[in-house]
Amino acid sequence: MRVFAVSDLHVDYPENDRWVSQISLWDHQSDVLLCPGDISQNMPFVVRTLERLRRCFREVVYVPGNHELWVTDGRHSDSIARFHDIMALAADCGVHTGPLVLGGLALVPLFAWYDFSFGRPSQHLLDAWVDFHACRWPGNMDAPAVAEYFSALNRPNVRAYDQPVISFSHFVPRRELLPRPESSRAFLSPVLGSEAIDAQVRQLGSMMHVYGHYHVNRRHEHENVTYINNAYGYPSEKGITAKALVCIFENGDS
Repeated sequence: MRVFAVSDLHVDYPENDRWVSQISLWDHQSDVLLCPGDISQNMPFVVRTLERLRRCFREVVYVPGNHELWVTDGRHSDSIARFHDIMALAADCGVHTGPLVLGGLALVPLFAWYDFSFGRPSQHLLDAWVDFHACRWPGNMDAPAVAEYFSALNRPNVRAYDQPVISFSHFVPRRELLPRPESSRAFLSPVLGSEAIDAQVRQLGSMMHVYGHYHVNRRHEHENVTYINNAYGYPSEKGITAKALVCIFENGDS
């Protein structure tokens, strides 16, 4: 069994949608795909893409990203309601949003949000970052409260497993994976992730953690955990993204 990963498909772009439609229906029938969010802000596109991926792979495990939680279509009272609607739609597609134990592995999705543990957002970021305008939270929850809500959903599944663990989240789990301070992207750090994600990764004893959101592909080793980003990204981001499925694990088990 092989485990593949790709995040941030952003199929609202026709070029990205075409790439998904060209994934082989035959080559991955024994494989599992981890999909760490940001398929689309358009719910019908999310469903269509999950259905496609489910036909291509033996199993698909998914967590919604921030784009999926934009309340822009008038159908949802808030982003939490939209999240639960997307979770139900994923289940209808035969896609896992909870832990999957298969082939001698435990594949554990971690829901998350950013909590400003990577820095306080500037006024420019508060004005420019779409989440602050397109997401709506019940009771005017702030970002740390939203992050705690999603972190709490993980707690029943953050436990000891008898199998090696591969975990994944949409958001970035560690400071070392953020843009360098001198980078033009460094101002994004407050909205890229949360230290609380890595705390759960460590509780799980993950040997590997896959993340998305920040569209810079990389592989990083830290304290016996391999961190992998394989965001597909926007069409213009060919210099920082592989634009390919990546096999992150393979064994002889079925």
